[in-house]
Amino acid sequence: MIQEAELQRLALFEPLTTAQLERIRGAAREKRCLAGEPLFSQGDAARHFFLVRQGAIKLFLLSRDGDEKVVEVIQTGQLFAEAVMFMEQRRYPVNATALADTELVIFDHDTFLSLLAEAPDLALKMLGSLSRRVHGLLSHIDELTLHNATYRLVAYLLSQPRDDAGEVRLDLPKQIIASRLSMKPETLSRILARLRTQALVEVSGETLLLKDRAGLRRLLGQEV
Repeated sequence: MIQEAELQRLALFEPLTTAQLERIRGAAREKRCLAGEPLFSQGDAARHFFLVRQGAIKLFLLSRDGDEKVVEVIQTGQLFAEAVMFMEQRRYPVNATALADTELVIFDHDTFLSLLAEAPDLALKMLGSLSRRVHGLLSHIDELTLHNATYRLVAYLLSQPRDDAGEVRLDLPKQIIASRLSMKPETLSRILARLRTQALVEVSGETLLLKDRAGLRRLLGQEV
């Protein structure tokens, strides 16, 4: 079972008292999903939100032709589907599938909403957490609409955790990263090849060495 300390590290639960956290913990349950296993589909009734304790969940939409658009990849330590509990029609707006074998904690919407009903001031504190989430999504939309593919990939690479040598490990399949950045996999490969030719990155399997971070940052100041 998830521990109180784990919950307190999540922005959504920061304002909760120990007693309130215990109520959330008491109603939570764990679930394991195998790679490729669907969690929910767009339009399903939404009764829960989730924490990825380990693994990754892909949130995506399907076009009428069956083409997949990855909206977001939720990774270890991240919550998702929490905002749905505040929607008038509580239905999941996207599909969710495990990208890898994944361990989840499932939280109950009604339990959380009952806490808000009992302590209205708690709702105001929640707004800060949700507004940060919305701001992040709006920034992502801005990148997709205002910047070209090279900009999006460079910004993504610079945002990833790296070691002291500047190495970035791509833990997600390249086709998933490409979809997340609204480009085709072959476009991503061409951009990486060009960045390698310019001596900005070095590619070895799933590991990238950011050889010239200053040069990469300069690319963000111009359309390439």
